[in-house]
Amino acid sequence: MDEVESMADRDDVCILLPTFNEAETIESVVSGFREQGFTNVLVIDGGSTDGTQELAESAGAQVVEQSGSGKGQAVREAVARHIDQPYVLMADGDATYRPDEADRLLEPLLSGQAAHVIGNRFADMRPGAMTKLNQIGNRIINSAFETIHGRDLTDILSGYRAFTRQSFQRSSLTASGFGIETEMAVECVKHNISTAVVPITYQPRPDESDTNLRPFRDGATIILTLYQMAKTNNPLFYFGSVGLGSTVVGFLLGAYVAYDWVVNSISHEVIAVVGSFAILLGIQLLMFGVLSDMLVAVNREQTRRLEDIAVQLTHESRDQPADVFADQQVGDTEGTGDSDTATKPAVSPNQPDE
Repeated sequence: MDEVESMADRDDVCILLPTFNEAETIESVVSGFREQGFTNVLVIDGGSTDGTQELAESAGAQVVEQSGSGKGQAVREAVARHIDQPYVLMADGDATYRPDEADRLLEPLLSGQAAHVIGNRFADMRPGAMTKLNQIGNRIINSAFETIHGRDLTDILSGYRAFTRQSFQRSSLTASGFGIETEMAVECVKHNISTAVVPITYQPRPDESDTNLRPFRDGATIILTLYQMAKTNNPLFYFGSVGLGSTVVGFLLGAYVAYDWVVNSISHEVIAVVGSFAILLGIQLLMFGVLSDMLVAVNREQTRRLEDIAVQLTHESRDQPADVFADQQVGDTEGTGDSDTATKPAVSPNQPDE
């Protein structure tokens, strides 16, 4: 019985593998997931020229070539156009994640505990899996995420994650490249999507496999994405940080003008005007940040209440017995029928006319 239920659960899961020139590893990755009982394996490829698509197809995966470029665009396109299953397990095609740990990520989804699950690579990171530079960068980005968006998700850049298709469709994702994981984490916080973090093993890439990640450029893009998304998720931080910086600059300029005028009797009218403008701008931005944060808080509360009402109505409709609906339908028919028909007594075929 458990085996049948497990296979049924696997039929509801699509393994999503975004790839680009992963010929050295993609065959073993696809085979690994299929050996775990997953028959729905989708490889969405960014136009590989090393035979990745052919190898993935020969291993039993469905292969499609994305219409655009970048990992983010590939994931969005795959979920929107090619995936019908209610659950998606996303992994990389570089063999750094273990297919036999898939159930760790799927269990919170299938049990209803979470709608989005992130695999924590730092729980069991094997030697050589990540350079010291990348480890430092990951720690900085995760700390920045916690500071800006107020949640500690441990490893927001993990590429091994599972989510419901419904929760993905609720998110407003626009990233085209490696910023997709960051956006997904932010959207989970923004829309209050239940999120779980589970430990996974992170393995080093095979020696013959090259990474597509460029640490400095991609790291800067991710930091910028975190900050930009704070505009709608944490406007107090977004506008407040700029406002605070402008105010500090204005006071420093003012202090310099006052010092030079008192000590050297030199006036700096232009600098004084610039400093005053910076202070006024900073104060206005701080006020705007506070007001925006209040609006966001009210909007979140109203959205939460509407979602609770929708869930309650759904449960009530499911729990209502079928005969209640039948009685309602009969009542509706009687209430909307012709008045003569409704009041005229039925005549038996054997009853003579009066």
